[in-house]
Amino acid sequence: MKAMILAAGRGERMRPLTDACPKPLLKVRGRPLIVWQILSLVRAGITDIVINHAHLGQMIEDALGDGAQYGARIRYSPESSALETAGGIAQARHLLGEEPFVVLSGDIFCPHFNYEQVLNTLEDKDMWGNPWPEGQRDMAWLYLVRNPDYHPQGDFALHNYSIANRSNDGGPLWTFANIGVYRPQLFDGIEPGTHAKLGPLLRQYADRGVVGGEVYRGQWFNVGTAEQLAQLNAPPAPNQSI
Repeated sequence: MKAMILAAGRGERMRPLTDACPKPLLKVRGRPLIVWQILSLVRAGITDIVINHAHLGQMIEDALGDGAQYGARIRYSPESSALETAGGIAQARHLLGEEPFVVLSGDIFCPHFNYEQVLNTLEDKDMWGNPWPEGQRDMAWLYLVRNPDYHPQGDFALHNYSIANRSNDGGPLWTFANIGVYRPQLFDGIEPGTHAKLGPLLRQYADRGVVGGEVYRGQWFNVGTAEQLAQLNAPPAPNQSI
């Protein structure tokens, strides 16, 4: 399986830090955010990685190179201006092949996420070994997390591993973790060079009942502001005596 790391965002809320450094290269605990993700992918055997970039993108290429230092093979998909999430994936489609691939944001911090679990999420056959009927196989598999304080309304409901745009039973909505596995055909309708967001596309396919998913309950942070970055880098509080 191949992976794509989305790294083209400007990081407006992280300014002024991102005026001189692309957001994925900001460090958490001594290591750039994007490097945490690369190492996690390689640990799971996912070594063929595509990274898109726009703002200060050459700095990302200079820092990461061809990926050999991490045991990876990194290729780049430069964008003159950021094409948004789905647009960036469509632009890099020729580098991602015709098999399902995993896509993740370069500015999330989830050091314990085990990417081995993504490898068999979009099988071509059901659990009995039968091919999926036309129109019934999942086109995407999303990982969801508890709603953070800044996003209390959540994004999706989850019913027996099926993603829905709303809850039918009064159950909770969860936040999309910005980690997902996609069939390349999901992006057939987006021409390379087009600006397009991923959220509306996923909602469209969720309404068709062909998006699966599960909840990830480990440590996860979407590092969006300088304050959040500082909190992650703050030294742990000393143990208090009883």
